[in-house]
Amino acid sequence: MKTIALIHTVKPILNTFSKTLRENCEEEILIHEIYDDFLASNPNEIGFFSKDNKKRLYNDIENCCLAKASIIITTCSTLTPIIEELRPFFNVPIIAIDDEMGRLAVSKGNRIRVLATAESTIKPTVEKLKKEAKKLNKDIIIESSFDLEAYEAMKEGNIVFHDNKLLKTISEIKDFDVIVLAQASMAHLAQLSKNYTSIEVIGSISSCQEKVLNLIKGL
Repeated sequence: MKTIALIHTVKPILNTFSKTLRENCEEEILIHEIYDDFLASNPNEIGFFSKDNKKRLYNDIENCCLAKASIIITTCSTLTPIIEELRPFFNVPIIAIDDEMGRLAVSKGNRIRVLATAESTIKPTVEKLKKEAKKLNKDIIIESSFDLEAYEAMKEGNIVFHDNKLLKTISEIKDFDVIVLAQASMAHLAQLSKNYTSIEVIGSISSCQEKVLNLIKGL
């Protein structure tokens, strides 16, 4: 049986990601999960990803390796730039939640609106989009914002307020080719947003899981 390890920073994803992955996988898999909210909350508080926090993430990945994981997935966009730094130190494939989302978003158009709730997510998401655009030799325009009130509601478990607040914002966005929901905790809104906007809205979970499922088949 293949083993997948997940590193989470918010409870809504901890509660749903593995369930969806199992439901979509054609074979039985063993899943280990680490919940480490400090990895995202600390950068959000101090404004940067500290050296000590990088060590913390390294140790979480090491623990996944000790659990004999065949694939490691980080489900928080704040971690993506650090994952790119740490990948060379591990032999196990490490998938960042927004790897595929960035590629898809850039392929959809030139004007991209990034919507987040955690401020710490904005910079890594924008950098990811720019890297993907560079691969295609494509010029893009990115505008971004974060909603702290929605983030705090999500942390407190008030998902209804979180969702309604973000859907209202989505309904007010104009003149963009694609809207990127920068965090996995927002990804479930991609389908709901069809009732609020004609702009294509992309979340990270479905694209990430499709990539992981393809990797599982190839192991």
